[in-house]
Amino acid sequence: MALGDLLRRLFGGGGASDEPDRAAAVEYRGYRIVPLVRRQGGQFLTCAMIEKEFPDGIKSHELIRADTHGSADEASAFAVRKARQAIDEQGDRLFR
Repeated sequence: MALGDLLRRLFGGGGASDEPDRAAAVEYRGYRIVPLVRRQGGQFLTCAMIEKEFPDGIKSHELIRADTHGSADEASAFAVRKARQAIDEQGDRLFR
């Protein structure tokens, strides 16, 4: 086991990680929503990366809300709903 893995397990990183699970990405109206799983105490925060490809490259916006959930799956599903709402309301202004 690498030192970084050991430290993560010792200090609370043994379960969910901040690394995006690209396999869980959802396409929505030309945007890619990647749910992020972040622990906060015994709960999970609502977080997602919203990405869109432009002629000059991919731009991204990290959505973080104070809402917490009892499971990573609940947090991911809620993050996708909130990201869709942000896209509907703000569109490309998310990347300013």
